[in-house]
Amino acid sequence: MNDLNKVIEGIASLPSDWHKSGSISQSVLNTILKHAKQLKNIEHTAETGSGKSTLLFSHISPNHLVFSLDNGDSMSAVKGSNLFRSERVTFIEGPTQKTLPAYKFSEKFDIVLIDGPHGYPFPDLEYFYFYPQIKTGGLLLVDDIAIPTIKSMFKILKAAYMWELLEVVDNFAVFKRTESPLIDPYSDSWWLQGFNQPFERKSQRKAKIKKFIPQSITSIIPGFIKNIVTKIFGI
Repeated sequence: MNDLNKVIEGIASLPSDWHKSGSISQSVLNTILKHAKQLKNIEHTAETGSGKSTLLFSHISPNHLVFSLDNGDSMSAVKGSNLFRSERVTFIEGPTQKTLPAYKFSEKFDIVLIDGPHGYPFPDLEYFYFYPQIKTGGLLLVDDIAIPTIKSMFKILKAAYMWELLEVVDNFAVFKRTESPLIDPYSDSWWLQGFNQPFERKSQRKAKIKKFIPQSITSIIPGFIKNIVTKIFGI
């Protein structure tokens, strides 16, 4: 990856209207490269959406999958760039809402970037299909976390035991897959997820109180006392 800093300079120098779907900044490109360098051997990567990140991944990864539409000529611009290593990239064109469920994953990924459709629940859908395929120690990259729909997913991932938040740059988040057990994608398991733990603990405390204090007693306790207990004990 010795020459990749020059590649990033070339990508960053592309005109602002290179394609019309928006592009990531040079700071984000540098961030991707920095964390990619920490991985010992990159074999497979993937992303939703297409653009400057695709150009960079074509140099970082020998096998890169792109799930994208050609919105704003984002795919066409990549394919026409002299910075693009086409032999290392496979495009799966179409809405990710259709292409990801239909794709038969046979590989595990070192890096996955989620940057496709941003409306709810589409980023969550992309995450659903990708997260079981990311290697332990691999990276999950999420762009545009300032958008409320994606910010909600970011908060859930930030609290998840499966992920360690490494860095946030320009509304771009870098997570590392921990050694925590995989949440079965076909289970319920909400109580195993860090984001839900405060609610689960609160529910357990309520259950204990109901077990030892009869409903006939709790029903006559004044409301202001219940409010005080709730603030003190979080129930």
